Amino acid sequence: MFIAMNRFKVRPEAVEEFTEIWRSRDSQLSRVPGFVEFQFLKGPEREDHVLFASHTVWRSFDDFANWTKSEHFRAAHKNAGDNKPLYLGPPEFEGFEVVDDVK
Repeated sequence: MFIAMNRFKVRPEAVEEFTEIWRSRDSQLSRVPGFVEFQFLKGPEREDHVLFASHTVWRSFDDFANWTKSEHFRAAHKNAGDNKPLYLGPPEFEGFEVVDDVK
């Protein structure tokens, strides 16, 4: 399995708008082969930002990579640049290969 995360440092005054954008988006993920699950996470609050993360689980790295090259990905991200004023800097991507999975 592979976990893909993007971290966003959201300006405190933009938290509500940022959250609504994520809740109302057409993610396209349920139509993508290899998609397992998604979580939208709110983290700690700092003086200049609130940390958010998108957390996506995939069957494999190849499934994730194929999604990033797909029409579903382009459709889900077509207006992402419009939201840059809501956060500090670009999103920070982190990818993880699952080496142990306890259920």
